Parts: sequence; C-alpha cells; structure tokens
Amino acid sequence: MNPQTRRMIVDFAPLVLFFAAYKFGGLYIATATVIVAAIAALGIGWWFDRKISPVPLFTAVVVAVLGGLTLYLQNATFIKMKPTIVYSLLGFGLIGGELAGKSLVKHILGTAVRLSDAGCRGMAMRFGGFFLLMAVINELIWRNFSDDTWVNYHTFGAISLTIVFAISQAPFLAKHVIEDRPHDDT
Repeated sequence: MNPQTRRMIVDFAPLVLFFAAYKFGGLYIATATVIVAAIAALGIGWWFDRKISPVPLFTAVVVAVLGGLTLYLQNATFIKMKPTIVYSLLGFGLIGGELAGKSLVKHILGTAVRLSDAGCRGMAMRFGGFFLLMAVINELIWRNFSDDTWVNYHTFGAISLTIVFAISQAPFLAKHVIEDRPHDDT
C-alpha cells in the first residue's frame, strides 16, 4: 500500500468508526470510539512514518479534550462543537499566518507541492475562508437539526464539501505550481 493511501485510510478511519459507533450505540459510544481511534491513528502514523503530522495531532488533542468533556459531563454539545473549533482554528490560522507573513501553506505542503508566493497566499485565503464557512455550517446544523442529521452531515456532507472544494481549486493550484526543471548537464 502506498503511503498516501495509507495516510488517507488512517486519517478517515476515526470518522468512519465514529459514524458506525453512533449507528450501533449512540453519540456517547461514538465519542468514546472516536477518541480511541484518533489516538490510535496517531500511533499508526508514527509507526509507519516515524513522525506525527501537525493537523492530525491537533485534531486528536481537540477530540480527546472535547470528547472527554462530552463523556465526563454527559453533554454532547462539546463533541458537536469539535468541528467548529477545528475549522475555525484552521481558517484563522491560515488567514492569520498569511497576514503575519508566515505561510502555513508552505509548511503544510512541505516538499510535496511547491507553489509561488502568490499561490501560497491564494490557497491560504481560499482554504481559510472555506474552513470558516464550514465552521458556520457545522454550528447551524448541530444547533438546528437532530443528532442523526448532524452525524450524517459530519460524516458525509463535510467530507464531500471539502473534496469538491479542493478539486475546484485545481486550476488555481496548477497556475501557481513551481515546476522543477531538469538540469542541463551538457
């Protein structure tokens, strides 16, 4: 299995397990499951890559804290606010980083994709705005709809919107990718 496929499976497994546990045992069982799955995903990531990526680490910490509060206080509000908090911090982090002259996009992409400075700024602003919109959508859904609707949106809707948005950014990304040119050794 190639590393990208493994990474995607490890990243999405906690969400899939959350959904399955919710369907079989309810929101509190799902919350306990996602806490364990998020921590296990970090361990698996470390086992294969010998590093822990910052976004999964951040997400696991937020899941553990808010999930722990959900279970301890028997109040589902905390786990429902987890996506809002994660999306908000990602959105403000991306936008704030650019405004402060510290490109988080360059850090997140690493050497996988090299973008021009304008491309990094554009991606930060676009994804930052998208994540802030996702925070608002999560708030609207969990506050105004049933737990079933929120869990279904959280599991399928949010991922679908993220994939569609990411794909829609391909033309912008392609316009700003810095291609490595082979050296002329003659």
